[in-house]
Amino acid sequence: MIYENITAEDAKEIMDTETDYIILDVREQDEYDVGHIPGAILIPYTEIENQAALKLPDKDTLLLIYCRSGRRSKIAAEALVELGYSNIKEFGGIIDWPYEIEK
Repeated sequence: MIYENITAEDAKEIMDTETDYIILDVREQDEYDVGHIPGAILIPYTEIENQAALKLPDKDTLLLIYCRSGRRSKIAAEALVELGYSNIKEFGGIIDWPYEIEK
């Protein structure tokens, strides 16, 4: 099983047209507090193994994953694949996100 890399534009289109997905921010709390994509839930990438079962109970739900630049989101996506999640799209970093940010 593998995750899919998509663009910020692809992720935004999913957010605008689908209803059953989770936006997952895998940065740290202080980064999330400065600004995040509206509706995103925070699980720092170092906490994926500890928090995934609790915060992401359905392993088939579409997960849209991002971090600051794209490095940590790839690590998190790989960890979630290892944990059995099957519908993962990684769209890089918030630094490349041209849309709305929530503080």
